[in-house]
Amino acid sequence: MDISHQPNIVFILIDDLGCRDLASFGSTFYETPRLDALAARGMRFEHAYAACPVCSPTRASIMSGKYPARVGITQWIGGKAEGKLKDVPYLHYLPREETSLATALREGGYQTWHVGKWHLGGDPCLPEQHGFDINIGGGHYGGPGPNGYFAPYPLIQMPPAEPGTYLTDQVTDEAIRLIRGRAEKPFFLNLSHYAVHTPIQAPAPLVEKYRAKARAMGLDRVDPFVEGELHPCLHKKHLHVKRRTLQSDITYAAMIENLDTNIGRLIDALEAEGLMENTLLVFTSDNGGLSTSEGSPTCNLPYIEGKGWNYEGGTRVCQFIVWPDHVAAQSRCAVPVTSTDFYPTLLEAAGLPLRPAQHCDGVSLMPLLRGGDRIARDAIFWHYPHYSNQGGTPAASLVAGDWKLIEFFEDGRLELYNLADDPGEQRNLAAGQPDRAAELHARLKAWQAGVEARIPEPNPDYERMLLQPATPSNAYE
Repeated sequence: MDISHQPNIVFILIDDLGCRDLASFGSTFYETPRLDALAARGMRFEHAYAACPVCSPTRASIMSGKYPARVGITQWIGGKAEGKLKDVPYLHYLPREETSLATALREGGYQTWHVGKWHLGGDPCLPEQHGFDINIGGGHYGGPGPNGYFAPYPLIQMPPAEPGTYLTDQVTDEAIRLIRGRAEKPFFLNLSHYAVHTPIQAPAPLVEKYRAKARAMGLDRVDPFVEGELHPCLHKKHLHVKRRTLQSDITYAAMIENLDTNIGRLIDALEAEGLMENTLLVFTSDNGGLSTSEGSPTCNLPYIEGKGWNYEGGTRVCQFIVWPDHVAAQSRCAVPVTSTDFYPTLLEAAGLPLRPAQHCDGVSLMPLLRGGDRIARDAIFWHYPHYSNQGGTPAASLVAGDWKLIEFFEDGRLELYNLADDPGEQRNLAAGQPDRAAELHARLKAWQAGVEARIPEPNPDYERMLLQPATPSNAYE
């Protein structure tokens, strides 16, 4: 293999970043000048999806190129909840049998580095056991831990840091150190920030900046929350879903700006090393923004709901790809894409074949990156048969062209939306177009059978458990 023309690959995965959390994607409160400028250097995807409305399944889809239901990871690892339906069993690790993206790239001549959140299992399924030469900060955990974003981090295996060091700063420092100390061959940097996952914490000066900004905009005088229905899962049955209707959380805004600054620092390092011109950079998120629970720090409107839901707010993400001399600057793509697509895309960009024994549900985005307007796929599927911490109930869905169908497992109801006319999913057309709903439902059921998706069953203990005091979960995904 001639590695002289292989691009470096920088894959930036943000945790819980909403589809409108960058200024260039619609935010009028958060400030993201470095990310906006970076997005303008490449292709912005205006209809990009995560493979699941929660994190671990999406991360598994990126590493494997498979739908989460095919891999067997359909819930955030460690999550468990019941309601009217029983919880569905799922894998709590990425199987070693999967040929990960890192393994395929390493065998194709790349040095491979993981920095930040993993959340695809502990030993023996850590990043270094899935093809990464170096793992900094990646383990079984899904968030920063009890001390939050300020060192010391008792759960995260990061190099020692001065007390009070902010985690997003240190994760970036470690990535830059690897870039500067690289060997003379292409690298794959899997930079997976813990931000902007809960707990919502940021450096105090930035928080004060946004406190003043919110005051100047009058946002401090607006109640952003609407209290909704009780949570459908038993461990949160005593709590109401709390929906945020505008972006005004000052600490979350500060987290976003700090993240923006740190991505800018990474780009500056690539530029200083003379690497940017031969680097393919991906920026995306593992699910939609957190807007209905656990503080509800952001708002995804006009897309409804958020993390933990099968509606657009739960699965749409900010996404762009930059690759100088290969992807046109300031280009936009409206074709629906999903996170399974990164596996074949990055292997093709590296001049490497798909692995013969590795089934791939993703479709290479290279035709789109070259300026085309279609890829060889007619539908994208989701299967999330779990109760989320954010209010979502077990569901499955598909998008085919302009049409989206959602199947809710609790009562079997179908919802049908035309996303071209109704991206906010306000008008359920299932009753008015029963033939279309039935056709799409049949396609969804056939896909579920093909990937051996697990379907939740009724919970015989639901009525009894409904009368008992709630037992809150100590998990915070």
